[in-house]
Amino acid sequence: MTSNPTLPNYARIVEVGPRDGLQNEKQAIGIDTRINLVNMLAEAGLSYIETGSFVSPKWVPQMANTDQVFAGIHRQPNAAYIALVPNMQGFEQAVTAKADEVAIFTTASETFAKKNTNCTIAESIERFKPIIERAKALNIPVRGYISCIAACPYEGLIAPIEVAKLAAQLISMGCYEVSLGDTIGSATPEQISEILECVLPYVPADKLAVHFHDTNGRAIENIHVALQYGISVIDSAIGGLGGCPYAEGATGNVATESVVDLLDKLNIRHDINWEKLNKASQYIRQALTNSAP
Repeated sequence: MTSNPTLPNYARIVEVGPRDGLQNEKQAIGIDTRINLVNMLAEAGLSYIETGSFVSPKWVPQMANTDQVFAGIHRQPNAAYIALVPNMQGFEQAVTAKADEVAIFTTASETFAKKNTNCTIAESIERFKPIIERAKALNIPVRGYISCIAACPYEGLIAPIEVAKLAAQLISMGCYEVSLGDTIGSATPEQISEILECVLPYVPADKLAVHFHDTNGRAIENIHVALQYGISVIDSAIGGLGGCPYAEGATGNVATESVVDLLDKLNIRHDINWEKLNKASQYIRQALTNSAP
């Protein structure tokens, strides 16, 4: 492992709980609950918050009425409120909702692409080109996601070079950052090291983020590896919410609380208020308990 011996001084957490977390909950989540959660997260100091996605409610019913969530939040001046968009229609909805940023998503697995987005990887890239062009014209930053960087529930292990090429392609198209996702939470620290060794010659560390699910309890170890390679942007979900509805068993993003705890132990600054973060965590856990069928 040829990681950077100097850890970053500061790490930015991208809070994905209100979108990637809640989208995989079984019960419907009220609009007011989603608004309150986003507000509490911003008050806790989280400056990048995935607020929702403009996908068909037929496929992801928990993300219905995302426009009302964007309309109802109290926007903090130093926070960016992000919307996930699958296509141009979703992008235009995000623009109308005044999303500060948009995120697009593809995968390193052809089979997963077909099951998740009903198209090939190449077709998904073509679908993003007009979105990125329009976003540039409107000065809206675009973040890219790559799922299944280590393994796919259908294909098994994924070749790291495929991840590297795809990440480089997204950056060249105009994404300012690419988030590397271990969607089924199966990756080991050794695999993450191997993937980053392959990706970093194609995309520099300051344009990469990591997005780990904690299915096998290795997410924090994997984040520690990424930090040692100079990656300082970490996706996480309050309370360890969610997973991917198209990857059975991939329960739970790494908890934001666990990431903050790791950063504290490593003396890496994060600017998040621990007490307010815990209040947000307790709030959403209680709300989910109360709305459970």
